[in-house]
Amino acid sequence: MVNMLRKIIVTFCVLIATPLFAQVGGESVYQFLNLVSSPRQAALGGRVFTNVDYDVTQPLFNPATINIEQDNQLALNFTSYLGGIGYGTAAYAYNFDRRLQTFHAGVTYINYGTFDGFDENGISTGDFSASETAVSLGYALQIGFSKFYFGSNIKFITSKLEQYTSLGVASDLGLLYNDTDIDFQATLVVRNLGTQLTTFAGTNEPLPFEIGFGMSQTLEHVPLRWHITLENLQEWPIARPNPARITSDLSGNESSERIGFIGQVIRHTILGAELFPEGGFNIRLGYNFRRADELRILEQRNFSGVSAGFSIKLNKMRFSYTHAKYTSAANSNFFGLQIDLQ
Repeated sequence: MVNMLRKIIVTFCVLIATPLFAQVGGESVYQFLNLVSSPRQAALGGRVFTNVDYDVTQPLFNPATINIEQDNQLALNFTSYLGGIGYGTAAYAYNFDRRLQTFHAGVTYINYGTFDGFDENGISTGDFSASETAVSLGYALQIGFSKFYFGSNIKFITSKLEQYTSLGVASDLGLLYNDTDIDFQATLVVRNLGTQLTTFAGTNEPLPFEIGFGMSQTLEHVPLRWHITLENLQEWPIARPNPARITSDLSGNESSERIGFIGQVIRHTILGAELFPEGGFNIRLGYNFRRADELRILEQRNFSGVSAGFSIKLNKMRFSYTHAKYTSAANSNFFGLQIDLQ
């Protein structure tokens, strides 16, 4: 068992190191792969990797969380996103037997809407649409009789932007430590390892590669589960000085915004809390530091980075809703339904 664990960890680290280059927003194709996958995840700050329970949508972000509690669970999620964009996810898990454990399947879809087309002379060429889809298959296994679990997703991606199309393939890898005695989880996740199979216009572009780390635990005497997530660890530093925050002294000398080590760490951090995590009614809160800092308006309180939601279970259905604050002019609403098909 020790040798097996060592081999998996070494392989995991090699796969992490191979594509280690910075890729955050706007620097790669298929950016929709990193959008929030469910209201629960949105409410907890937008990045959670450690929900090892009934949540059948969680494996879309961390395949190591695939478990028997997700057997015959179907989840459907929809988001009214920024700028009239609509996107959603669907997920399902099935347990064949206790030896094979549980297999997972998921779909992520985004529709950018309809656009007015014009040529270089400003002459109308008619309307066109844009959409992207990813279909994933995942599986997780326990490493021997240890508290470690390893999981993997394989994703097939299609993208259509006006007359241009692209196909891609990617994989997610997750290594999870799950101590059920103290209800503590820690995980390391590598997402979107892959490539384009066909390009939009002859140029091969990178996928939105991401490394994340998360921890969570349910308190012993309080019905509260806390979450700490460190996102985009493949890029350091992640924060950039904001040109709008240049300051001037009395002599007219300008100084750019300075972001120290602590500021960089904080911008990788997401905090979340879930009240009554195992009950029929949950309340969820989250705070995304990077989103809060990048979208805040100087000298104005707009609560960017804050998200809140709830879920309620009715018989074999669980309904979830989250409201996430981006700016004073842009918010998102997340809706989800999980159905127990047992």
